[in-house]
Amino acid sequence: MNVENKSGLKPLGRAVLIEPYSPALGSTLIHIPDDVMGREQMVEQRATVIAVGESAWHDEPNPRAKVGDKVLVARYAGFQAQGTADGRMYRFINDRDIFAAIELEV
Repeated sequence: MNVENKSGLKPLGRAVLIEPYSPALGSTLIHIPDDVMGREQMVEQRATVIAVGESAWHDEPNPRAKVGDKVLVARYAGFQAQGTADGRMYRFINDRDIFAAIELEV
């Protein structure tokens, strides 16, 4: 996936810049109550990696993610920042706050 950092923000050190997204829900026969959806959203956050600091995962044999990867992070990890160049909302997280790569979404 080709992702360009148009935010005007550059992560430093171990920071990773991500852009959260919500997966598209297709039509389904099962209704998920709002309170269940709320709990689900508090547990996980899906995001696209926009930029990676130069020291991220320096002590691991392989990086957990690269620019363009879709990942799962803790819902309240890091902090929000508005892009200085594009005005969109992003989050800076610690490199250790990425828990899984999303390989397939249905």
